[in-house]
Amino acid sequence: MKHLLVLTVFVASLAMASTPKFEKTKLFVKLNTNEVMPKHELITNVKHLFADNYLVTTTNSEKLATELANDLSVKLTEKSYYAGKRALPKASENKGGDFDFDIFSAFNDPKIGKIWSFRDAGKNGVSVNKSYLSPLGRTKAQVIVAVVDTGVDYNHEDLKNVMWKNTAEIAGNNIDDDGNGYIDDIFGINPLVKDSNGNATGDPKASHAHGTHVAGTIAAEQNNNVGIAGIASNAIIMAIRTVPDTSDETDADVVESFLYAAEHGAKLINCSFGKSHNEGGMIVNETIDHIGQNHGVLVLAAAGNDYGRNIDSRLTYPASFESDYLLVVASTSKGGGLSFFSNIGPKSVDLAAPGSDVYSTVPGNRYQNMSGTSMATPTTVGVAAEVLSHFPGLTPLQLKKVLMDSVTPVKKFSGKMVTGGRVDLFNSLQFTLENYSKL
Repeated sequence: MKHLLVLTVFVASLAMASTPKFEKTKLFVKLNTNEVMPKHELITNVKHLFADNYLVTTTNSEKLATELANDLSVKLTEKSYYAGKRALPKASENKGGDFDFDIFSAFNDPKIGKIWSFRDAGKNGVSVNKSYLSPLGRTKAQVIVAVVDTGVDYNHEDLKNVMWKNTAEIAGNNIDDDGNGYIDDIFGINPLVKDSNGNATGDPKASHAHGTHVAGTIAAEQNNNVGIAGIASNAIIMAIRTVPDTSDETDADVVESFLYAAEHGAKLINCSFGKSHNEGGMIVNETIDHIGQNHGVLVLAAAGNDYGRNIDSRLTYPASFESDYLLVVASTSKGGGLSFFSNIGPKSVDLAAPGSDVYSTVPGNRYQNMSGTSMATPTTVGVAAEVLSHFPGLTPLQLKKVLMDSVTPVKKFSGKMVTGGRVDLFNSLQFTLENYSKL
């Protein structure tokens, strides 16, 4: 009997350990068409998201979900799950040392030679230097890029002049000047820190190097004789601090971040995060569809760093979602192959980009290396932003097609991703120039 009791406790403990954690005070509710949110004693606040989707604040999300299951006005409910804690990529010093420089004559930034991805396709890069030495002569539009991550050091010497600013908001007056529901959201928002009303606060400053590194790869100021340069010349960074320093972001915070970015003009969203469980929830996928269709946004997501995991069969999110407005990125190394840590997916992963030993900005006016599909994604976002600045009329689906149809093919990538190739800025620009009227 004693052994049976021990076994029962052990099995129960395993079950509890394998059940992903969810927010006890948040619940997504999808209503049936033309229905209104039912009143319920467990609901303390209701926020409309889009279409028939709402996020409610509650005193007991599990009990509320059970009781709303019998309400005829409610189509379904979804819990807001945590991603689970995991270590984010760590910054390190440049392995090549201060004298291991390439010569990129298109830029005067003193540390630019440490960014190996700027090399031409024949040297396993994405042809950044080549592209700037062969300008198309087109007037470039500004592109807002949302970095949904651990926050951004918006005072960094190489980022402070490329940050998006909410000009309708007055900094530091503790007032929601533009009436968008957020106080002092000058550079973006911080869903990780809520105000007394439960709303995200307005300071997305970084507490981890990850988001600042991502931002620098995309848009660090070019030709300012300081530090490095980003891939995109006319992108500005909207900072959204959604991912805690140990990961573990929630579905509710991700949805809020995507909607904020889209509603404030972002056309590209960088998602260098993910989780290995989803419990059948589709609200994040629906949000990606919504902002793509209604706001013209393309979301780019990291394939994940699980050492070759096939995310077609062993799903990871958001990368394994099937939205047409999502582009998923694997990571490549200096040698031209896939990074040893990179996930793959013949159906789920669209293309690859440099993600090993990427040199970029980190907080405190510093620069260091990081590795991960987290770094490959902003490399692709930088390419996407530069293409979109040249051709601002591209829709998200057209831009996705351009990036995928213009990759540099890599034989060893065949069968591991949709395109079997590495993103290439020069090819993307030339492809768009030649095919713009036919896209």
